[in-house]
Amino acid sequence: MNAPAAPEIAELEEQERRLTLQRFTHDDAWALGTLLVDLAREREAPVAIDIRRGGQQLFHAALPGSTPDNDAWIDRKRRVVERYGCSSLLVGSRFRAKGTTFEDSSRLDPDTYAAHGGAFPLTVTGAGVIGTVVVSGLPQIEDHKMVVGALEKFLTQ
Repeated sequence: MNAPAAPEIAELEEQERRLTLQRFTHDDAWALGTLLVDLAREREAPVAIDIRRGGQQLFHAALPGSTPDNDAWIDRKRRVVERYGCSSLLVGSRFRAKGTTFEDSSRLDPDTYAAHGGAFPLTVTGAGVIGTVVVSGLPQIEDHKMVVGALEKFLTQ
């Protein structure tokens, strides 16, 4: 079985423009987090989920089959979003489009930063990026798709 292809850079940029929030409260973090847990349970996905606003963790869940390594990946992917202001998959894709890799060209410690899919910026209209939502435990494209799918559903509620 082949891994799904990464979305094109233009599609990733479009996702970020489209998935902008009007606000993001503690209650919103709970709603988005529980939505992600429900999606993961439906798929029996062994993931960890993390939602932060600023420096505060508002939601965290570790589903069956996830490990402490998933939390380490969450931290590394989240730091990429915090540094670059866009999804971890988009950052990695931009480096690959230049014919290199994040690890080879970013000059950042790969033990601290990982430009792998699954971390997405929480962007509020008029405020910019205010936090992150991260999934870890699946192949990186699937982690990214789970976050995007949850944000799409969250915005229609």
